[in-house]
Amino acid sequence: MTGGVLLFVQQASQRTVVAADRQAVEDARDDLLSLYRSGGAAALRGEMARRFRSVEGERAVLLLTDAAGRPAGGNLGAWPAGLSADGRWRIMSLYRVGRDEPEPTGVIPVRLKNGDRLLTGMVISNSLQLARIYEEALSVAFIMSLVLALGGAIMLGRILARQVSDIAQTANDVAVGALDRRVPTDGSGDAFDRLGASINAMLERIDALVTQLRMMTDGLAHDLKSPVTRLISVVEQASAQTRDDTALDALEKVHQEAQTLRSMLTTALLISRTEAGFGGDLLRDTDVGELLRDVGEVYGPLVEDSGFALTIAAPDALVFPLHRELLSQSLANLIENALHYAEGGDGIALSAALEDGHLLIVVADNGPGIPAESHAAALKRFGRLDPARGKPGSGLGLSLVEAVARLHHGAVTLADNGPGLRVMLSLRRP
Repeated sequence: MTGGVLLFVQQASQRTVVAADRQAVEDARDDLLSLYRSGGAAALRGEMARRFRSVEGERAVLLLTDAAGRPAGGNLGAWPAGLSADGRWRIMSLYRVGRDEPEPTGVIPVRLKNGDRLLTGMVISNSLQLARIYEEALSVAFIMSLVLALGGAIMLGRILARQVSDIAQTANDVAVGALDRRVPTDGSGDAFDRLGASINAMLERIDALVTQLRMMTDGLAHDLKSPVTRLISVVEQASAQTRDDTALDALEKVHQEAQTLRSMLTTALLISRTEAGFGGDLLRDTDVGELLRDVGEVYGPLVEDSGFALTIAAPDALVFPLHRELLSQSLANLIENALHYAEGGDGIALSAALEDGHLLIVVADNGPGIPAESHAAALKRFGRLDPARGKPGSGLGLSLVEAVARLHHGAVTLADNGPGLRVMLSLRRP
């Protein structure tokens, strides 16, 4: 827009300067024509001589020719070739008498009575030079305005980027469970300050609601554990006292269901506490390879008894801040899931690697896997896919894994192992 304005000013300035010269030539033409009508060619030649002796004569261009084209007066040696006496303004290069170089000249040629012709003009080199000075000045002004505009845009962009970056960083922190994060505000009352205050108010409300929900879930799971534990104890005592096989079978089923319920409550309580951020301050630098080998040592015999082979791969001396107990429990859940659902497979692979500063832990099997459209459902709390309804479990295993990943500022992703399932934990440093 600035360039358009400056271009308009430049064109307007040039037109104004040239228009002033044109008006001067038109006035001189009118004066000479008036004198010619009253006094004839002799009076016209006398006026032309007088004008050459005056100050304005330094720029004047005049020529009077007879019907045969012979010069009768003026400071041009001959009538310009191809120039018709039509009375129109035009700019052309002409040689004045006594000049070695052509000069830009604005002329108006007219035809007189008896075939005489009169050319009235003015050297406009100074005007064109002034127009070029205007053009150069406006070009410099345009460049300076462009630099200033670019500098202002960069500064504004950095300010906006910093403001947006603060909001984005807060959103990322909240997304990984840090509900206490808030957008920085400076109290200036500008648009970003008001936006930050609105987002902070929303986060306060979300934090309060989530805290209430976690407290209710935590309290419910905690309160239910005691009666379930007492129920298990009563069933065990009843089983020890009865001799009826039918009653024993019924009590055994009740005992199994009660055990499952207690496991669900324990896991739900652990998930609730993990999502509430408990344990986040217990992240310690841990040898990842050693942790995987310890998990393999505990679950290796169970895996082999189930007809699978457990392989472990991790680079040496890979140290990462981890909550050892919770991550071990998560990996145990994933191995148990593979044992339960990887029918037709024969191997479970547990691996770890450092990629772009993130710790990537993968548990993969070569069983039937999970269809891609069911991955989201499998990660939901109490989410169990229809073919798995007859299997033991609570549907909380992957929920715990996801909660532990968020505690480590990461996420869980399910992928096709071709064949089988790959469960990937991508963990970030705090």
